[in-house]
Amino acid sequence: MNGSTFAAIILASSMACLVTSMGIYIIRKYEKWGIDNIAYFMSFAAGVLISVSFIHIIPKSFDMNRSSPIFLLVGFFCLYLINRFLNAYVCQTPERANYTFGLVPMLGIGFHSFLDGVIYSVAFNVSAFTGLLAALGMVLHEFPEGIVTFLLLERSGFSEKRSTLYALLAAAFTTPLGALVSYPFISRVNIITLGALLAISAGALVYVGTSHLLPAVENEQKKYTIISLSSGIIVAIFIVFAK
Repeated sequence: MNGSTFAAIILASSMACLVTSMGIYIIRKYEKWGIDNIAYFMSFAAGVLISVSFIHIIPKSFDMNRSSPIFLLVGFFCLYLINRFLNAYVCQTPERANYTFGLVPMLGIGFHSFLDGVIYSVAFNVSAFTGLLAALGMVLHEFPEGIVTFLLLERSGFSEKRSTLYALLAAAFTTPLGALVSYPFISRVNIITLGALLAISAGALVYVGTSHLLPAVENEQKKYTIISLSSGIIVAIFIVFAK
């Protein structure tokens, strides 16, 4: 186990966790402002998540695993089935009716953030330079990811305290957890398996963006969400092609 490589992985994943936590803290401190502008955060996050999935994660997974289209479909429909399950069994009482609105994106973002930690392990094991490029790209989307996770949970009916806790667990702490769990075994994870995991992650993110974030943005009927959506797409393009 290379000590310097392990230290770099922990530093990068901890930085991602810190940036996400900062987003959650800031949006909690300025909650009214956040609620008034949630549509812009959601549209920005949708632009980032959907674009990164289509222009980077999906093509990359296809290169790594010929069966990735199947796993992409699995990721998408797993989130759909989880959504249906939560609606049918968890959120059937009136006081819980909207919980699924926050829980499903939280699960998708949590799985993606865990895989971010795995990707840090893979990238830094390739080379320090590759790891730094990967870290730079992924950390850029952590801040809005934390904000959106918190706001969606709170808006779906969870208390401020629970929204903060769940957002931290799903969006922030899962990244260093993914790095810690994967690092001892990363040499045994073949490229085919990683490609399958990336495809599942992409399917989950596409579902979150298209089935939760964008419809919610439309319901808000804010004038300039197209600008924030476009900004998210531009940021995603920058993240991908700046690597």
